[in-house]
Amino acid sequence: MKKVEFQYFDGCPSHKQALTNLKEVLAELDIEVDFALVNVESPEQAEKLGFYGSPTIKVDGRDLEGRSGEFSYNCRLYDTDGELTGIPTKEYIRERLLNSNSQTNNSVNSECC
Repeated sequence: MKKVEFQYFDGCPSHKQALTNLKEVLAELDIEVDFALVNVESPEQAEKLGFYGSPTIKVDGRDLEGRSGEFSYNCRLYDTDGELTGIPTKEYIRERLLNSNSQTNNSVNSECC
């Protein structure tokens, strides 16, 4: 079972829609996951968690976008089709979840897509 972690901070204007998009994609793909919602409350906690900005989505401990390195306790931007946005689209999330799935050789319900 995949572990999906959604990290955010309360002041982020993008996290609510990003969370909605993530939950809808997980439901559409019918992927069984261990889901954790993590409110990052300080720069110190951000460093400890490897938080790359709000919102951050991690699958099995890896950033959905593939970021690594320095943490950030700021709002985050995603590059979706050459456009920077604070809210990853459902298509963006779906594509990366499916790619992470093929990398770990876990099966996804083939009827989902």
